[in-house]
Parts: sequence; C-alpha cells; structure tokens
Amino acid sequence: MRLEPVIGLETHIQLKTKSKLFCRCKNDADDSSPNSVICPVCVGHPGVLPIPNEQAVRWAILLGLALRGTITPHSKFDRKHYFYPDLPKAYQISQFDLPIMQDGHLDLDVPGVKDPVRIRIERLHLEEDAAKNIHGGDGKTYVDYNRGGTPLCEIVTKPDFRTAAEAKAYMQELRLIARTLGVSDGDMEKGHLRCDVNISLREIAEDGKPVSPHLNPKTEIKNVNSFKAVERAIEYEIKRQTRLWEQGQIPQITTTRGWNDAKQVTEDQREKEDSADYRYFPEPDIPPMELADLSDELKNTLPELPRAKRARFIDEYGFKPSDAKQLIEDPALSDFAEQSLSELQAWLQARPDIDPDESEMARNKLTKLVSGWLLSKLTGLLVERKIDIRIMKISPENFAEFITLLADGKLTGQSGLKVLGKMLDDGSDPSHAMDDLGASRVDDADALLTILESIIKANPSEVERFKGGEKKLIQWFIGQIMKETRGNADPAIASRIIHQRLKD
Repeated sequence: MRLEPVIGLETHIQLKTKSKLFCRCKNDADDSSPNSVICPVCVGHPGVLPIPNEQAVRWAILLGLALRGTITPHSKFDRKHYFYPDLPKAYQISQFDLPIMQDGHLDLDVPGVKDPVRIRIERLHLEEDAAKNIHGGDGKTYVDYNRGGTPLCEIVTKPDFRTAAEAKAYMQELRLIARTLGVSDGDMEKGHLRCDVNISLREIAEDGKPVSPHLNPKTEIKNVNSFKAVERAIEYEIKRQTRLWEQGQIPQITTTRGWNDAKQVTEDQREKEDSADYRYFPEPDIPPMELADLSDELKNTLPELPRAKRARFIDEYGFKPSDAKQLIEDPALSDFAEQSLSELQAWLQARPDIDPDESEMARNKLTKLVSGWLLSKLTGLLVERKIDIRIMKISPENFAEFITLLADGKLTGQSGLKVLGKMLDDGSDPSHAMDDLGASRVDDADALLTILESIIKANPSEVERFKGGEKKLIQWFIGQIMKETRGNADPAIASRIIHQRLKD
C-alpha cells in the first residue's frame, strides 16, 4: 500500500495598521498592559457600530494581488458564531462567501527540488482577531482583550502540499511577501503569523495517481508557531496517520489536534466544526464593499516580489543563489546591497584602466566582495553591537567606497574589519577611518624586508626549521609580519620576500 500526504494550510497574517479593524483603538497589543487598549467596540457592548479600517482593506487587497489572486469586486463581512471567553460578542466579524480575494497561487523554490512548486490559494479574507486567553497557575483563565479586533488576513490554500519541506518554504515565502509589502512584520513568536495545518493521507496506485478521487477526513493541527514546528508537526502527523492506516484504522471523521512543541507530538483536542456550525450570515452593521476601482489603483503600487528579485540578483549582479536568498530575506538588506552595487557600477565605468573585455570579471569580483563583507562581516558587527542595518551609520556610498579600497589592494582583509568597525561606530568615511587607524596597506618590499630581518634575528630556531624543510612555517612568518604591521602587510609580497630571504 502506497500512501500520499495531502496537506493544506490556513495562515493568519496580522496587519500592522495603526488602529484596529473596526475601531480607533491602537493596534498595540504586544507593548501594552492587559486590557488597556480596548473600547466598547472591542468588547462588544450593545449598540456599538463597527467601522472598517480602510488601510486594512487596502493592505488585504495588496496582499491578494501579490498572491496573483482575483479581487472580489463586491465583497462583504459576515458574522461567524461561536462561544468562547476570547470572543465577547459571541461572534467574530469575518468573511464567508465573498472574501477579498479568490483563486490565487504562489510559486515556491523548495530546497532539494529542481522545479518550482505551485501552490494554489483558495481565498484570502479579512477578519478581526479574538482576545487572548491566559491560563493562570491558580487554575483560573484570564482574558486580555487588547488583541481583540486586531486586523487579520486569513489565507487558505488548496490541499496542494505533499511534503513538510514545501509547507515550510510556503510559510517563509509568505512572510517575506508580507514584509516586502510592508503590511506585517510576520513575527511568529509574537503571533503576527500563525498557521493551522490540515492533513490527511490517501492511497495511490503504482503510477502515482490517487486510487480514489475523494479526499479522506482531515486532521487540523493547531498552535503551530514556528517554521520548524510546521515542518515537525507535519512529519509527526504523517507518521501517526500512516500507523493508523497500517492498522486498518483509517480516520473516518475530521478532528482537531494541538501541536505540543515540548513533547514534539500532536495531541487530540476535539472534533472539527464545519461551516454550518458557525451559522454565518451577512454582517448587518457594515455595508458591502465595492473593490474593483481600489483593486485597479493598487495594482500599480505592487513592488518587485521576492522570487522575482532573487532571480534578478542572480542574473543581473551575479550573486550565488544562496547569497541572493539571504539578501532578499530582509528588504532593507537587499536595498542596501543594490544601492551599494549601483555605486560600484558607476565607479567601474569611470575606470579607464579596466579593459572592456575584463569588465565582467571585475564586476564579479566586486559582487563577491559585497556579498562576503555584507553578509558575513558587516552583519556580524551589527549583531555584536545589537543594531539594525536600518539605523546604522554606514551609507551605501561609503560601503561602496570601502569595497573599492579592498578591490584596489589599498586595504587588507584584516585591517578592513577594523576600518568597517570604526565606520559603524562613528560614521567615518572609509578613507578617513583608514588614516585614523593607520590601516593603509604596506606593500613596500624594502620596508617589509626590514621587518623580516628583525623577526629572523629574534627567532633563529624557526629560521633553521624552515630551512630544514618545515615549509609550513611560512604562515608563521607571514603572521609575524602581519602582527608587526597591524595587519596591513600585503600577504603576497610578504610571502615572496620570506622565500627569497630564507631560500637554501
């Protein structure tokens, strides 16, 4: 018996509007004391009227367009009924049959998979978040209503995933799209991005086609709050359901399970409700929304999306795919890299000493320097100082000048790190930082030979060992020269004079 996983995701993205979805309360649940940013609308007092947040509607449309969906021309809100302490009205204002967007898709580049994987998106709808239940150590449950009314985009996929890796890649790409559009921070630890996983198994024939066209009852996994948790919950549930099939206990009803991250298992919660249980009906206090004109307006504001940007960074600038992926993960980082490369391209074009036939090689060298120094060394210095690239004192122009000093051989890698640190600390331009630190490259062979003579005089045993055949000591001598020149010696010149001076 061959089994195939059938997986769909329901994802909630919290929009970072200034106010909540249906009232003027600050959308600031994370940084506020419990129940301090609420009003009669938030907590469902009788007689209040919800007023939709225009920015939230705009951002939901923008996200729908980025997911290549069809924006519903005539959309409306609905009431979704259920009874729970986190829902003071006993219903949630959501959308049922006329969501903001329908029939979208997202193409994924999945690690280890050659061809792109297309995931169809059934719908994107806008809804208010529920409050937050806090289970106290005293056995009581407390409710913080600050989060109630926060605008959410719920995105529901078709059951197109077949592996945990595909689901993880989808979640990462979705967060990146939200960040690129500027509609959400997508921080899973803070609940800005939440995911429910729907999973079932089906039998397939030898040719890989399903034995039956019908899907089996699914299990919905709740409380999946990290990319790793999405991957591990799916992998666990595939194994659990496979055991049931092998034992002849094929699931017959739709159920809900929770992911226990501490135990790395899913745990049974309840039978899953269907749409009839929620008793949807149109929200009578909010008029329907006509979205056609707004959709046409927002189409022209879509920025370059992450997948297209990754491909362009590889084709246009020559970045390695892994470096392009890392750059695009943070829109601020990719913008900084692109501005720096634009400055370097202008510098390259103004160099009369570079032959046109060699310009491609020179460009690739600059790209390699930018990726190495930006992704590794500068990022490391930022982490050490606990600052963000958005507020650092190094401009793209100064970073580009710094790269040219390295490319021209005026600055060594060892000294470059000190210069970059000074630029980061006080905003110095690279030339002044290099002068202040005395970090200019030492490529005077006579000066290096003088330094070498003093090293030879102080270390006769190392000289004899080198002459006796321990050629690996060359690195020790180069290190001593580097120490004496504070890392500014040209390593190639240093190596050459050591060999010449200590030759047999």
